[in-house]
Amino acid sequence: MDSFSLSQFGAFDLALMLVILLLPLLSFVILIFVGRKLPRQGDWLATMNLSICLGLALLLFAKMLVHEEAPELAFRSAAVAGVDAAGNGVIEDYNPIWVDVIGFVVKPGILFDNLTAIMLVVVTLISTLVHFFSIGYMHGDPRYSRYFAYLGLFTFSMIGLILSDNLLLLYVFWELVGVSSFLLIGFWFEKPSAASACVKAFITNRVGDFGFFIGIAILFTSFGVLGYHELFSALSADPTAGGTLSAGLLTAAGVLLFMGAVGKSAQMPLHIWLPDAMEGPTPVSALIHAATMVAAGVYLVGRLFVVFTPEALLVIALIGALTAIFAAFLGIVMHDIKKVLAYSTISQLGYMIAAIGVGAVTAGLFHLMTHAFFKALLFLGSGSVIYGMHHHQDMREMGGLRKKMPITFACMFIATLAISGVPLLSGFLSKDAILAGALFQWMVPGSGGPAWLYALPFVLLLMAAGVTSFYMFRLIFLTFFGETKSEHADHAHESPKVMTVPLIVLAVLAIGSGGLGLTSHLGIGTHWFNDHVAAPTLDVNEPNGAFLNTRSTELVLTEDEEHAEHSSHTIAMICSLLVAGTGIFLACCFYLWRKLSAAKVAAVLAPVHRTLENKYYFDNLFVGVLSKKVIVGGLNRFLWWFDATIIDGIVNLTARITRVLAAIQGLFDKIVVDGLVNLVGLVTIVWGFFAQRLQTGRIQTYLMMFLIGFVGLAAAFFLIG
Repeated sequence: MDSFSLSQFGAFDLALMLVILLLPLLSFVILIFVGRKLPRQGDWLATMNLSICLGLALLLFAKMLVHEEAPELAFRSAAVAGVDAAGNGVIEDYNPIWVDVIGFVVKPGILFDNLTAIMLVVVTLISTLVHFFSIGYMHGDPRYSRYFAYLGLFTFSMIGLILSDNLLLLYVFWELVGVSSFLLIGFWFEKPSAASACVKAFITNRVGDFGFFIGIAILFTSFGVLGYHELFSALSADPTAGGTLSAGLLTAAGVLLFMGAVGKSAQMPLHIWLPDAMEGPTPVSALIHAATMVAAGVYLVGRLFVVFTPEALLVIALIGALTAIFAAFLGIVMHDIKKVLAYSTISQLGYMIAAIGVGAVTAGLFHLMTHAFFKALLFLGSGSVIYGMHHHQDMREMGGLRKKMPITFACMFIATLAISGVPLLSGFLSKDAILAGALFQWMVPGSGGPAWLYALPFVLLLMAAGVTSFYMFRLIFLTFFGETKSEHADHAHESPKVMTVPLIVLAVLAIGSGGLGLTSHLGIGTHWFNDHVAAPTLDVNEPNGAFLNTRSTELVLTEDEEHAEHSSHTIAMICSLLVAGTGIFLACCFYLWRKLSAAKVAAVLAPVHRTLENKYYFDNLFVGVLSKKVIVGGLNRFLWWFDATIIDGIVNLTARITRVLAAIQGLFDKIVVDGLVNLVGLVTIVWGFFAQRLQTGRIQTYLMMFLIGFVGLAAAFFLIG
């Protein structure tokens, strides 16, 4: 049993969580069936429900914030059973059985801890602001009510994913997130590009989810449990399960679990779906691709951090770092404002994944929160620009919008400063923490692998930080500075208040959200986020717990390691400021002061530029070669063979059998049935022939026949009797 203070947590709070979970689902059900019949097609209902969810999430977050030692499992399939002698409410598991098939038992439950509280606020806040923004942006759309219904379904799925306390429920909501994102990305399905994008996103995510499912199956077959608490306890008791689960198999399970995050969080090589997903409405891009769906993979890796072995964490760190730098370079050559932000999202997700891979779990999850605010601001800001530009989104047609859209410009400029890592903004704090964690891992590696492998994440992430500041200021300069470059830009206008107010709210959060994560090495403020949000579930001071966290900066450090940790923060901060400043300076030289020509540089580096414009040929590889030639072509050939050999073979065999049966039936009908009919006819004819002879019409003949018959019967009776 766990205990908690009734003054802070009780059954009422559990009810609040269920309300937060179910209100978006209620919006979906009502709007999908009767939305068109409601006033304003029900947008007020969906927005009101999400606003209530946000208020309740903030209330629960406030309780966790003031509770300095908040329990990691505040509610887990539990009910208040009473009050102990100390006046504390006692949680008692009631665990209703959801599934019980041949020993496979699933008990639904809610996990609520500091990480859950943070994620609930992020999801409900971004979703609420997107709802308000969509009222203006989607006004007049023929499927207006259906759009808000889909938003409700997506938000319900994300909240369920966050609250789940076991891997099966997590997987169920994980797939629901995929389905609802499919509906939102392909909302304008009449456009071939949108229809193709939603299918591409769905199929690509299925690849990662297949590995995720196998990873869950390995853990379940090894330990027989799916709940986080039970799983972590089993791993803490014996990481290799007494030989049942070898260290190698545990590494494989971790990598397979990570495959789910590779798909959802668009890590290489399954990143190809996210840029195309920009075909959905811009508010959807802010909701799905900035703060929620793509963050689900990062949340998964952070939540299951203690499951990953050092080898699995190294794989995670390398993939995240490679994704961060490769996607950052692609942001340089994009002209569509949303495509730039799409590749920026992929790069920042790589940052978060790499952070968890190097053991800086707190930094990665902190960046997840700060990124949600400034990237949602950038996406909604781009939506405001597109709205003002009459739905044109090529930056080469913009320019000079700073004076025409001052609120949008100010908000997007703040978000750009944050993502670039400019001091005093939230992005600087979270990026600095990630780079410090990567540098610390390099300085104090957790296993005996090659040193360059541990250096690679830090170097790649540092390069990505410089490239990020360059392409983001390129976006700002091309969009808002200089002269207008098209008639649409000449007639651009500021968006209505229903769209600009959410931008202002997010701008404030992009500046101030770093307050929760101010790190102690800076010597300022509180570091509540660092101390309480991402603390490992296992006691890492225990020998077996340390096995699973040997590269976590949460471990008790030696004196030399503590010195290295402090040094890593200082060095990382200096390096990040230098590369960010360099990126901003180069962007000014190319796109503000026009001292350098981007076209000339592209001509000199033509092969590199061509490779970047073709997105490293990943789309050609996956869509052109694998999809069309290998998958589609191979599937077509297989289906042709299957049709010609199996289907046609079955049809032809059926025809032959039918012909044989028909012949047998014909013979039976001719010989047996017709024979019996003919025999009956013949007997009738013969009998008729003799009967005809007996019918003479003379009464004497009939009397004689009667007499003969009577005598015959009497004789027979006499003989028998």
